[in-house]
Amino acid sequence: MNSSDMLTTSLPTPAANPAARAEVLERRRAKRGTAEQEFTSDFSALMAQVKEAGLLARRPGWNVLRFSLLAVAYIVGFAVLFLLGDSWWQIATAVYFGALFTQTAYVAHDAAHRQIFTNGKVGEWVSTIIGNLFIGLSYGWWLKKHNALHHANPNKAGVDGDIAPGALVFVAEDAQKRTGFAKWFAARQGWAFFPLLTLAGLQLHVQSVQAILKGQSSIKRRWTEGILIAVRIIGFPALAIWAAGPVVGSVFFLVQLAVFGIHMGGSFAPNHKGQPIVPKDVKIDFLRRQTLMSRNISGGRPMGFLMGGLNYQIEHHLFPSMPSVNLHKVQPMVREYCREKGIKYTETTLFESFGIIVRYLNRVGLGQADPFDCPVTAQFRSR
Repeated sequence: MNSSDMLTTSLPTPAANPAARAEVLERRRAKRGTAEQEFTSDFSALMAQVKEAGLLARRPGWNVLRFSLLAVAYIVGFAVLFLLGDSWWQIATAVYFGALFTQTAYVAHDAAHRQIFTNGKVGEWVSTIIGNLFIGLSYGWWLKKHNALHHANPNKAGVDGDIAPGALVFVAEDAQKRTGFAKWFAARQGWAFFPLLTLAGLQLHVQSVQAILKGQSSIKRRWTEGILIAVRIIGFPALAIWAAGPVVGSVFFLVQLAVFGIHMGGSFAPNHKGQPIVPKDVKIDFLRRQTLMSRNISGGRPMGFLMGGLNYQIEHHLFPSMPSVNLHKVQPMVREYCREKGIKYTETTLFESFGIIVRYLNRVGLGQADPFDCPVTAQFRSR
């Protein structure tokens, strides 16, 4: 995240026309000493504290350990897969691989946020290989969807793809447009949330392949990604069938896919679903935009392992390039800073967050959700 994105209350770029430039400068002078100017400087003050604490520095030792543990985990997993052969104990192996692929996805996620490598090209290649070959997820597609759209505008209607209408709707206006069975389903969609998570892994595979086939502009290495993802999506099921036989191998693959979807979806969904939805025409300063629309999950370091550090979602959104292993250290600083500034800091347990999501989805499906409105958005509403 560069500095120009951090201050979203920016004025238009001064034009070459002297009169237009003078008008822009005059508006800037008019904002001096106002609450709006104070908002734009809030994050800068917090960033200064974080930099002084050295929490943005990369952790090479931690990353070497992380990659080493993953390598050992894959060796163990494939060894067990072939040793068990045609046995229904392979269901346990399938659960293991579903969790292992999710942990691998966390590494790819961190690398894509430049938490691991100082060299951007190296980070891109590692993310491309891990994402496509190990997870079956297009790095180029994910980079645009997650980094460019979601992180820049979390929970912003019409911009954040994570709340775009699909099987589920996250904005009341989208639910009101549905008719027939779709309308009936939307009114009860909260109860379908967990069953649908079993398909989240399949959805990620399908969307990745579609993006590669269409040649989405954000995919720089289309053929490389295409070959790697084909090896993963075709090769892994084939390997499972070879090792465990056609029946057990097929069930193994389906269970692995469902576990992967539940684990991935269960790690990402609690962080934003059920938090305020921002109308498309509203602009909020960076600190409040990332904090108010995010939710932390309590549970400390164990929950951090389970969710790949995404339980510290507020801190991750404020400092996306901060190593995930450091997020627990910056949390007290961010929480205290939000308290001083009067900014709501949301943290719940994992199960509480799931309850919030179910209730929110059902309410939205009935077309009853209220638009996000607060003094902050009122001050920064586009005109």
